[in-house]
Amino acid sequence: QVQLVESGGGLVQAGGSLRLSCTASGRTFLNSAMGWFRQAPGKEREFVATISWTGGTTRYAGSLKGRFTISRDGTKNTAYLQMDSLKPEDTAVYYCAARYGGVADISTQYTFWGQGTQVTVSS
Repeated sequence: QVQLVESGGGLVQAGGSLRLSCTASGRTFLNSAMGWFRQAPGKEREFVATISWTGGTTRYAGSLKGRFTISRDGTKNTAYLQMDSLKPEDTAVYYCAARYGGVADISTQYTFWGQGTQVTVSS
C-alpha cells in the first residue's frame, strides 16, 4: 500500500522558517513528480510547488517563489519544502502529493496524497 507521510509542521512566528518532509513508502516512485499543496480554513486547496523525478524541474506558485524551496532526495524517496520568511497568511494544512509523470500544478493530476501537516504562523 502506498503511503505519503508528511512531517515538520508546527507553530512558528512570522518571519520564521520551517522545513516540511514527505516520505513515500510502499513502492518506489520511479519517474514520478512530487508536489506540495495547502489548504487554509474556508479556502480551496491551492498549489504550492512541484518537483520532477530528477529534481531538475521545479515550479512554484507565483506568490511563493523566493520564500519557498522544494527539493527531493531520490535515495530516500523524500521530498522537502523549505519555507522561509513565513507570514500569517501561510497558515494552512500542507499536503504532499505524488504522480507518475512530469510536474503539475493541478491537484486532480496527482494520484497519491499524504494526510497533511498543520503549519501555523503567528503574528
